[in-house]
Amino acid sequence: MALPEASTIWLDGALVPWHEARTHVLTHGLHYGTGVLEGTRVFETADGPAVFRLPEHLRRLERSAHMLRMHLPYSTDDLTKATAELVRANGHRACYLRHFAFLGYGSMGIDMRHSPVTVSIAGWEWQGQLPGEEAGITLKTSSWRRNDPNAVPPAAKATGPYLNSVLARREANDAGYDEALLLGPDGSVSECTGENVFAVRDGVLRTPPSSAGALEGITQDTVLTLARDLGVEVRVENLLRSDLYAADELFVCGTAAGVVAVRSLDDRALPAAPGPVTDRLREAYRAAVSGADPRYRRWLTPVG
Repeated sequence: MALPEASTIWLDGALVPWHEARTHVLTHGLHYGTGVLEGTRVFETADGPAVFRLPEHLRRLERSAHMLRMHLPYSTDDLTKATAELVRANGHRACYLRHFAFLGYGSMGIDMRHSPVTVSIAGWEWQGQLPGEEAGITLKTSSWRRNDPNAVPPAAKATGPYLNSVLARREANDAGYDEALLLGPDGSVSECTGENVFAVRDGVLRTPPSSAGALEGITQDTVLTLARDLGVEVRVENLLRSDLYAADELFVCGTAAGVVAVRSLDDRALPAAPGPVTDRLREAYRAAVSGADPRYRRWLTPVG
């Protein structure tokens, strides 16, 4: 599916036309995966477009760069202003945003010390990356294991490790499934290719920790907060694949996906998709991102 183009992209401090946001073929990040990224969403609210949990996303971008020993040439305040500037320039009332920092053209080879850091922000109207979201999606446990946390840090949302997700997603899609479930090096449940996974059993909500190789998801944190506020018991703990097979409900969550029910895992149908807990959390999430629930307006950054 073709990417819905916008008019401009923010690149190293300036707005440039979409097709002029280019980089050299010898860019370090292109060859060695030396980049960090964030996916963020702008939602339409009664008060105009607003970015959901932008400070948390930008702080994670900064932390990711720090872990890769990349120095970002822009502060989080700079990037906050640039984000609003881009959304206004493109006239978007709702869109997906990609904040991206990578090592650019300047040197080649594994040594990363002599390549400059390039920073960009792009936005486009994207409805999400999972098909069949309303009816629930199908999952397949991938033959690929999630990256070992001691090989690459799961807390860093870096570009290179995403090859792991790309391979797992392609395997699942080729087999006729919507998404892949990845297990950690020890066989415990980690996450999906672009989403955290949750299981509900006997009314208790459970999700794997980052030590299982899962990203500390901002949407994951949002769901945990919403669940606690709804009086749902939550646990962040290691899960086995059999724990998911025995669940009453499964769902995944991520910035691009939102909260999406799972209707089957490895051809084992879930009793309900969406189940009652999933449905309550999905509605609570929609109310939070749209500004309809005033308790969570602190999570919204208006773009003016």
